[in-house]
Amino acid sequence: MRKYNYKILLIFVFIFSPAFSFENSKIDLGNFLINKYEVTIKEFREYAARNNIKTKAELNGGGYEWSAGWVKRDNWFYYSPYGKKPDSVLEPAVHINKFEAENYCKSINGRLPTFEEWSLAAYKQVVDSKKFSKGKIYKYPSGDKAINMNSQGLLNYNKHIDVTKLPEGINGLVAMGGNVWEWIDDQNNNESLTAGASWWYGGRKTSKEGAQYKPSDFFAIYVGFRCVFDKS
Repeated sequence: MRKYNYKILLIFVFIFSPAFSFENSKIDLGNFLINKYEVTIKEFREYAARNNIKTKAELNGGGYEWSAGWVKRDNWFYYSPYGKKPDSVLEPAVHINKFEAENYCKSINGRLPTFEEWSLAAYKQVVDSKKFSKGKIYKYPSGDKAINMNSQGLLNYNKHIDVTKLPEGINGLVAMGGNVWEWIDDQNNNESLTAGASWWYGGRKTSKEGAQYKPSDFFAIYVGFRCVFDKS
């Protein structure tokens, strides 16, 4: 019988698993850089552990889901978005409010995007591309048509999923439309803008006009974020 060194095998799985080799790369859009992917459970969990952070959802006992009104779901946190272990730690970090998202971005020398920055990244092709025309402004983060996004009636997963499993759109960015709403820095009194729509909506909501304000201290299954970075 062949003998295996299981310690070596476990180390190999840990180091070379796609989840542990994940890098949320930055796309250079000229005046700023932006994360390719929404910030993941893995990234936020590492940040929270380093800084001994408890989110408002954790202190509240759970985040929120819409069901004929907003309903608190026990134990729905960023690391257990549906109250249990996620399918992948590369799912977007949700149940995070705007201030918590902002603090995460600051911790990695970034910030939340303005709506002008987010819209440029989502709808105007800035970088060279074989698929999209450089300089053109598109209706959707997927191009002229709402396709290939995690939205109802399109990819139609009926939940958010691992960001690395979704196709690239404008500027090589992933899930600027669908998957989860993303916090934007634009604020109106106690509300902040969110853009891109979540999996719960159809593709039309991913257009620029689909952006909507939510209470800045709100946390729910549908809302995540990504960071931008100023060029030094």
